[in-house]
Amino acid sequence: MSRPAELRRHARTSAARPRDGETPHTLTGEHAQLLAQVTARARALLAAAARGGSPEREARALTAYLRAEVIRQIRDEEWLLFPAYGAAPALSRLTRDHARLRAAVDAITRAASDSCPPARLATLTRDLLTQLGRHFATEERVLAALGRPAAATAALGAQPHRWFPLTEGPVIDLDTLPQAAAADAVRDRLRRLGRDEAVELRSGHDLNLLCWQLADGDYGFTYLSEGPGEWRVRVRRR
Repeated sequence: MSRPAELRRHARTSAARPRDGETPHTLTGEHAQLLAQVTARARALLAAAARGGSPEREARALTAYLRAEVIRQIRDEEWLLFPAYGAAPALSRLTRDHARLRAAVDAITRAASDSCPPARLATLTRDLLTQLGRHFATEERVLAALGRPAAATAALGAQPHRWFPLTEGPVIDLDTLPQAAAADAVRDRLRRLGRDEAVELRSGHDLNLLCWQLADGDYGFTYLSEGPGEWRVRVRRR
């Protein structure tokens, strides 16, 4: 089966896709959410490489998502999901797949940081996308065969993957995040800032309490607007 056909097949079998903004309750839905985000970033990188330019910006976006969300998914599955299946021998295959996925993400990260030729980066990206789609399909099939419906890691206490797209850009609209989750979602985004990089927080509500919760010696806070109607704060990593 060709790679595009295989990915289309997996997309069809992932029928439990959550709607935008929803957190899936099943592993199949969670996988679909992750694969959609990785695919969108991979396509942007491949398009930039095909134009003959340097896909540096697109590579940063892809590797940031892979390291923050895909690697976390692997860890959360091993810590939160797999223990529910006991010592089933089939789990060893899935953990080996996880090790290979970690190595593939590391390879793309190194290639992006070393400014390797766009053609090489494109090849690594296509391979990773195919590997990820195959693994998700295999994992869903293996866990289903063990007789226990696979829950999403977010349903077991992990951080929802939908937070990443909502906090990815230079401006975070806090009103799009659940109030109880806002501090954790923004804190996770701040950890991804490089030195002297900044992100702007915006809300229709007072941000003083949130900024107090986020207060850390590594960050500086500059109030740009303090209401009424709109609060804006720039947070810069020192």
